[in-house]
Formats: sequence, structure tokens, C-alpha cells
Amino acid sequence: MTENQNFLSEERIGRLMARYAVPCVISLLVGALYNIVDQIFIANADYLGSFGNAANTVVFPLTVIALAVAVMIGDGCCAFVSLSFGKNEPRNASRSVGGAVLMSVVSGVFLTAVYLIFSDEIVALFGGTVNAETFDYSKEYFFWITLGIPFYMFGQAMNPVIRADGSPKFAMASTVAGAVINIILDPLFIFSFKWGMTGAAVATVLGQVATAAMAVWYLLRTKSVKLTKSDFVFNKKIALRTLTLGICSFLSQISLVAAMAAINNMIRKYGALDPVFGEEQYAQIPMAVVGIVMKFFQIVISIVVGMAAGCIPIVGFNMGAGNLRRVKSLFTRLLIAEACVGLIALFIAELLPSQLIAIFGARNESEYYTAFALRAFRVYLCMVVFACVNKAAFIFLQAMGKAVASTTLSMVREIVFGVGFALILPRFFGLDGVLYSMPASDILTAVISAAVIAATYRALGEERRERMSQANCHSFPEEEYM
Repeated sequence: MTENQNFLSEERIGRLMARYAVPCVISLLVGALYNIVDQIFIANADYLGSFGNAANTVVFPLTVIALAVAVMIGDGCCAFVSLSFGKNEPRNASRSVGGAVLMSVVSGVFLTAVYLIFSDEIVALFGGTVNAETFDYSKEYFFWITLGIPFYMFGQAMNPVIRADGSPKFAMASTVAGAVINIILDPLFIFSFKWGMTGAAVATVLGQVATAAMAVWYLLRTKSVKLTKSDFVFNKKIALRTLTLGICSFLSQISLVAAMAAINNMIRKYGALDPVFGEEQYAQIPMAVVGIVMKFFQIVISIVVGMAAGCIPIVGFNMGAGNLRRVKSLFTRLLIAEACVGLIALFIAELLPSQLIAIFGARNESEYYTAFALRAFRVYLCMVVFACVNKAAFIFLQAMGKAVASTTLSMVREIVFGVGFALILPRFFGLDGVLYSMPASDILTAVISAAVIAATYRALGEERRERMSQANCHSFPEEEYM
């Protein structure tokens, strides 16, 4: 147990949550603002409007794919480093960080190459062919965003690593710096220079470059993790364990992509059968609107995930050190906090949808746009409280090292329910079926999560009693990863 990490087993739980979760929430919120800010400025540019908005919705899942790989590497490394420090294995921690750097760089370059080679097919797969204008705008935006993928992935992968090293404030600052650059450049490029979708994308990429540069600067000055050249050699066993611990983060993101792909294509298919949205000039509206609702949900989930992910170093360290009572107490506080976030989000979505859509340029759109947007917010997010608690449970299990349980829950929610309902319900309810898919998924997942949460409490209590009954309960032989 290193001196820099001792406080994780001694400091008050509430204070630790504030120290780690708040910067993580801010980091993820600011990260979410990259795409959201683009969409706000695009929507309010009268020469782009809902066509540009729809294009942004098409490209958004493709950035989430990059994020999925990045957080699998970063969150997995974060959990591994925290568990290693809890077991007093600092050497394994530094090897994991070196491997995470290598994996994030290689995967970023690879994904960029795939996106550039198959750009037309990928844009079409995610619903970009709803009409000609949307397709052209999607291709333009996608090209420039793709060029920034390596920087984006590196910055996002290193963010949780920096938190695990004991510097959550720097992790937050690096993300904030990139977002501020994006916010400053977006109106300049879109409104002053009239660069349209290219301007929005270039502003985003420049912000991502800044975040990646700050991550490189930090890695040369780490605190708890002591990096050497030998750490930047691929270690298969450590890499496998790192990715296993991060697989839940990957699946929670990549399954969201599958759900968005299903939703976008159902919107395109059943929108064409709608009496209003079947007309060419209105065809892009459902996709643009659902994209806006998802952006609001992304803000909520960024808070939820930030609160849970910020606790990963605390959970991992105390699990490794055998402090199970602290782990149980942290779980309780986290679930209560996440439910409160969900209630606030529910209040906003149900009572203030008009104000929300006004931010995204509703005044420039038709009455059909406004009517569908109001219905979408109120229906799609009516069970957001369950969504918040479910997500917190998934991430907490991951932090405890229970990758199988966490991964299974995430897959059931996003693939079985999320994709399944998105494909089935529109057959019976048309476009409204797309909106019903979200609350239906969250209700059924909540039932399963409740059982898993109860089982987790029981397991923590039983394991704690068992450890207390053993004379050598705090003896943890170091696991070798050579």
C-alpha cells in the first residue's frame, strides 16, 4: 500500500466521493459537450438547420464506437491500477499504464483507417440516407471528425488513468480545456467563416488535440505510478486483465451504438410511412429530434457514470485491501445519489421540454418538429430514474472486479432489451414504438438490477464475516504478471 494511496482506506466516504466523483462528473459532462455544442450551433445556423442536426445524429454513434474502445482501455487500466495499489503491487500498476498507452494509440490509428476506407457504407448504415441533404452533411462532418479519432481516443483513455494516479482535478482540467476550445471555435467557424459542418468538426478536433497533449504532459510527471521505458512493452497477461476489467465500459458504450443504429434505421423506415414525415421536406425531423433527446440523456448519463466511475479507485483499492464495510457503505450512498439525479432529470424532461428544444433551434422549424419533440422528451425519458440506478449498479460491479456480472447486465439492457424493443415495438406503434423502447428497456432491467443489488449486499456482508473469522484475512500474496 503506497503512502499516496493510504487515504483511500482512511478518509471519510463522503469526502472521498466528492474528491473523486465531482471532477469525474465534470470531465464526462464536458466531454459530452463536444458533440452537444456542435449540435446546438448547427441547429441555430439557418443554412444548416434540421438537416445538419440529423447529420450530427447520424455521426454521433460513430464517435461513441471510438469512445467505447477508449474507455475499455482507460477504465480497465484505472480499475487494475487501483486493485494493484490495494494489494501493494505498484509494479503491475505501472505496467498496466504503459500497456494502456500502447493500446489506445494503436486502436485509434486502426479505427481511423477503417472509417476513412468505408465512410459511405458506414454513414448509410447509421441512417444517413434519410434524404440527400442529410447524407451530404453527414459525410462532410464524418470525414473531419474521423481525422481526430486518434487524439480523441488517447485523451479519453488516459483520463481515468490520470484519476487512478491520484489527480482527478488534472483529468478534469484536460477535458475542460479541450471543450473550451471547441466552444470558442464553433461559433467562429460556423457563423463567421460559414464553414458549416466542416467548421463544427474542425473545432471539435482541435479541442481533442489539446486534451491529448495535456495527457502526454501528465504521463511524463505521474505521481503514484512510476513509469519507466520497460513499462511500454506489451504484456499480454496484464493487457488481458486490463481489458477484462474494462469490458463493461466497452459494452455499455458499444451496445448503445447498436441501439442507436437500430433506432436510426427504424426512424428512417417508419418515418417514411408516416403521413407527415413521409414527405421529403420533413423526413429528417424524427432523426434530428431523437438525436436531441439522446443528447439530453447523454448529459444525465454523464453525471451518473461520472459519479460511479469516480468511485472506481476507491472501490478497487478497498476491495483489494479487504475493507468490505467501506465498499458496502459507498455502494449505498452511490445508489441514493444516482436516484436523486434521475428524479431531477425526470422533472426537467416532463415539465420543461419546450425550453430544451428551444436551445436546439426549434424556432426555425415547423410545428411538426415541435410537436414530435415534446412527445419524444416526455415518452422516451419517463423511466430515466431506473436508467440512472441501473447504470450505477453496472459500473460499481465492474469496480469490484465482478466483470462477468457487470457485463451480463449491461448486455441484457442494451442489446436484448435496447435493440430488441427498438426493432419490435415500431411494428405495432410506428414511430411512437421507437420512443417506447427506452422506458420498456429500463423497467425490465430495473427488475433484474434490484435482484443483483440485493445479492451484492449479501455477498459483501458474507465475505466480510468470513475474512474477519480468518487469522490471515489481510494477507494477499502478490500476483505475478511476468
